[in-house]
Amino acid sequence: MLVGVGIGPGDAELLTLKAVKILEQSAKVYVPGKLAAKLIKPYAASEILNFPMTHDQETLEKHWEENARIIASQARDKLVSFAVIGDPNFFSTFTHLRRIISKQYPDIVITTVPGVSAITSFAARANTQIDHSFEVTDGSENKSKIVLKAVKPRKIAKELEKEGYNEFIYLENLFAEKEHISTVLPEKGSYFSMILARKP
Repeated sequence: MLVGVGIGPGDAELLTLKAVKILEQSAKVYVPGKLAAKLIKPYAASEILNFPMTHDQETLEKHWEENARIIASQARDKLVSFAVIGDPNFFSTFTHLRRIISKQYPDIVITTVPGVSAITSFAARANTQIDHSFEVTDGSENKSKIVLKAVKPRKIAKELEKEGYNEFIYLENLFAEKEHISTVLPEKGSYFSMILARKP
């Protein structure tokens, strides 16, 4: 089993209890760099894998595939973690590893533990508050949108379809006792809900 573990933006005290638990239970922990290794050192020894900082796609794919092979060799019969700065599902090295491992080693179960990301934690350091819609971008094409407080899911989806979105996931009470996740949108949603919309 492979777990992508988010370890926060750079402060060891911002690791979640769940992240620490998984790291301590893992038979092997891999990281993409020295900062990640330093942050988790109190909880687990780690092995740094080489991920070159380059825009050359061929070089990147070569290293992603080699590192995927290394990780897969351990994750087939034991708990293995890959710890990353921020969150493993947001602009993360783990995203590329997961894509390759899922395709080439489909027998390996993969899951993630969310981490405090710069997308939310920046507000504390900038001494600011966000109480209105805002955009997060790395300059690439926008293919996803999140709508918070989705109290009228079907109505929201119909409006988003006009913008070219055609895939929707409704999420309610995340990580809580009455968590509900579905691609079938209800007529009414709760205050603690959101919709993830995607374009083709």
